[in-house]
Amino acid sequence: MHIAHKGRLIAFEGIEGAGKSTAAQTTAAWLRARGIEVVLTREPGGVSLGEALRRLLLDHRGEGLDPLTEALLFAAARRQHVAEKIAPTLAAGNWVLVDRYVDSSLVYQGLVGGAGLSAVRAINDLAVGDCRPDVTVLLDLSPDMALRRMAADRKRTLSRFDRRSLEFHQAVREGYLRLAQEAPERFIVVDAAQPAAEVGAAVVDALGRRFALM
Repeated sequence: MHIAHKGRLIAFEGIEGAGKSTAAQTTAAWLRARGIEVVLTREPGGVSLGEALRRLLLDHRGEGLDPLTEALLFAAARRQHVAEKIAPTLAAGNWVLVDRYVDSSLVYQGLVGGAGLSAVRAINDLAVGDCRPDVTVLLDLSPDMALRRMAADRKRTLSRFDRRSLEFHQAVREGYLRLAQEAPERFIVVDAAQPAAEVGAAVVDALGRRFALM
């Protein structure tokens, strides 16, 4: 899907419990204060099909899925999200902040889940076309701290990914850091062990400098 846009697509990535949603909300508020129209969304989700697949993919019903099947389902949700919400928003010149995007699939299903990086990349190339992130914010956090945060958050409903082993979360973190190392021009890596206010400040400072918004 080719679009000509002045809008920006910013993806927030990281292991479970890294604070992606909070950082995205902080960034959205900061951009709106500067007169920028922002759509805040998430994956899987954002549109009705994505939300339906989210319930399947994140709860116990998703256990035992073949890794490639899992990757295809995430990509199907992503394709509809792009077609229905992300691409039209960008085409209108507005910004999209998305809590998880293609890199999540590359890491979770491609590098860690067993579907293979090249296969998952090819699936998602079809799913998103030219709707690539201008910037990917990687909130980097140790799995130990992430698991402690999730355990302390009484409002959080744990997904099947949240419940995975420490070794799984460590592999996911390493996968993200590998992608960030391979594409340093796109990634902004932020230390997510800081208090949420400091994480948010670091994110908006980096984005402000990147897009001359300071």
